[in-house]
Amino acid sequence: MMEKYYETDADLKNLAGKTIAVIGYGSQGRGQSLNLKDSGLKVIIGVRPGKSRDQAKKDGQEVYDVAEASKKADIIMILVPDELQAAVYKSEIMPYMTEKKCLMFSHGFNIHYGQIVPPANVDVIMVAPKGPGHMVRRTYEQGMGVPALIAIEQDYTGNAKKYALAYAKGIGATRAVVLETTFREETETDLFGEQAVLCGGVTSLIKAGFDTLVDAGYAPEMAYLEVCHEMKLIVDLIYEGGFTKMREAVSNTAQYGDVSRGPRVIGRESYEAMSEILYEIQSGEFAKEWMLECMVNKPVFNALTRADEEHEIEKVGAELRGMMPQFKKN
Repeated sequence: MMEKYYETDADLKNLAGKTIAVIGYGSQGRGQSLNLKDSGLKVIIGVRPGKSRDQAKKDGQEVYDVAEASKKADIIMILVPDELQAAVYKSEIMPYMTEKKCLMFSHGFNIHYGQIVPPANVDVIMVAPKGPGHMVRRTYEQGMGVPALIAIEQDYTGNAKKYALAYAKGIGATRAVVLETTFREETETDLFGEQAVLCGGVTSLIKAGFDTLVDAGYAPEMAYLEVCHEMKLIVDLIYEGGFTKMREAVSNTAQYGDVSRGPRVIGRESYEAMSEILYEIQSGEFAKEWMLECMVNKPVFNALTRADEEHEIEKVGAELRGMMPQFKKN
């Protein structure tokens, strides 16, 4: 069983007098830093010139260049994209990783795959909220929190877990639950979830269903509503109460189709593909492929993304959403 931690297990005093530099001000950087600040902790932002820097200043944050923030900080949380972290670390953070400082991450990719190798005389920890940055912020403002994972890679000071739990409390995660894992487990399961289920699996399933109906002569609008629009209803029910609540909410006809036909769609070939994907993650093959892709300006990434953006389901979906009041911007 995984160790679980709640509000009473964490103490913000363990970060008293510490300066936390949040490097990057995207979704996670903004959400986490604002929560930390509202929790009474000393937070500064390290970010390069641009829209993110402008937003941080607009939010009333204390903003510096990345190197200056790293120099001033006791704890450095790196929240720039995975593919940029190693370069940013080597050029702007590593020179200031002096003894007893703490290096933090919200995803284990760069540590697990050796893209960043911190000195031995610092703490290396992870606090990974299981939700996007805007949800980290929104739930905090509502008096709740997004669950999070913590992991300790290096505990040079002997205080690494105290720091991790205090940080998790500062962003509101202990209001939900904090689970202890490892950098390896978080990295490999996170990548697998994204590729096989949450992003890759879901979008491919939706496209396959849409194409099957359209190829059979059904209206694209009908196909979109059936296989994409209603997905949120089903996922929300599963999110709230698992498969059981979802099946209680749908018709008996839908439930019978679910349990009798679903395994034909996600059959042996899908399991085999998932096993292959997991192996590529565990072996480092995916990490190597992604790093090489980034080194040559992401040609495959851009081509595949563009192809999906031009798929008929995107055009039909945009048209239908434009007719729905809940999607119209003020």
